[in-house]
Amino acid sequence: MSLLIHNAIFLFNRVAIGSLEHLVPIVFSILFATFLISQAKRKWGQKKRRFVWHVLACLISTVVVVFHLNKILFGSYLISTDLPLYLCSLLGLFIPVFTYYREYWMYEILLFWIIGGTLQGVLTPDIPQGFPSFDYFRYWTVHLGLLTIIFYATFVFDYRPKLKSVFKSFFALQVYILIMVFINNVLNANYFYLNEKPKSASLLDYFGEWPVYILVVQIIIIPYFLLIYFPFYLSGNKTE
Repeated sequence: MSLLIHNAIFLFNRVAIGSLEHLVPIVFSILFATFLISQAKRKWGQKKRRFVWHVLACLISTVVVVFHLNKILFGSYLISTDLPLYLCSLLGLFIPVFTYYREYWMYEILLFWIIGGTLQGVLTPDIPQGFPSFDYFRYWTVHLGLLTIIFYATFVFDYRPKLKSVFKSFFALQVYILIMVFINNVLNANYFYLNEKPKSASLLDYFGEWPVYILVVQIIIIPYFLLIYFPFYLSGNKTE
């Protein structure tokens, strides 16, 4: 009986710690993003708004670069698994380009990629090493930082998608997928999980085995993007 109680307590502690590791960065990010957007809208001029936004993007990109450099120098780095080609890492490298040039067509694509893809990573994180590892902080900085960047663009600079933005983002994603298919074949890799589902729990677990889950995802991407677009449609406030 004592062994059963001990195991139950151990399991409860693991679940509680895991839940805290998951929930704390999310709650912190919501509070931070809310404060940042509120300050920018109420107190900052346009120049400061753009500067802070771009600095945040550069911070995200720097974290990705430093993480990979650290792994190259002090860890084991395999080009078949560790290149920053997964969507969120790639977006983490690219995001300063968006905040510097502030091109609307970039927003059209990134809005759906970030909310659609990054949100999945937030809800079902795939982190090999938990708190307080560098990988843990890199993961949450990139995923939650990207969401903050795109919400900042939406609520501070009043960027809004159009209906055709859904399809622009979808076709841009197809280009990315084709590039990843080529790279995966060359490197015998699994970037964007095109050859195998992630080891951790994810929505892909409900979509069948390979290659069925890829076909299912392709079918539901546009409805999923339309769902993301729907609140913008209801608001009636769309960028022309």
